[in-house]
Amino acid sequence: QELLTESGGGSVQTGGTLKLSCVASQVMDTFHCMAWFRQAPGKDREGVAGICDDGDSPFYADSVKDRFTISQDNAENTMYLEMNSLKPEDSAMYYCAADVPHGVPWYESWGYAYWGQGTLVSVSS
Repeated sequence: QELLTESGGGSVQTGGTLKLSCVASQVMDTFHCMAWFRQAPGKDREGVAGICDDGDSPFYADSVKDRFTISQDNAENTMYLEMNSLKPEDSAMYYCAADVPHGVPWYESWGYAYWGQGTLVSVSS
C-alpha cells in the first residue's frame, strides 16, 4: 500500500483552477512537514508549497505565491493544493511528499522520506 496517493490533476486552460489531493495512509500529524513538489520535463524537481508544524508555515515558492493554497485536513489524513490562475509554466507532474527532518528546509526534496506517485497537470495557452 502506498503511503501517499495524489489525485486531482488534469488539463485546463490558462487562468483555470485545479485542486490536488494527497491522501496519507497514516496519521499526518506525525510528520514535521508535508509538501507539494513539481517536475516539468527536463527540469529539476522544485518545491511548490509546504506545510509544517513550525509557526511560520505554510510556505510557498515565489512563482506560485498568491495563486496556490496548501492546506490539510488531519481528520481525513489529506493534504490539498488549490491552484488558481494557472499558467502554462505550471504544467508539470505534481508530487506530494512527507516526513522531512527538523532542520531541513521544506523545499529540499532530498530530505523527504515518502513520496506519492504523482499527478499530471497540463495548462494550455
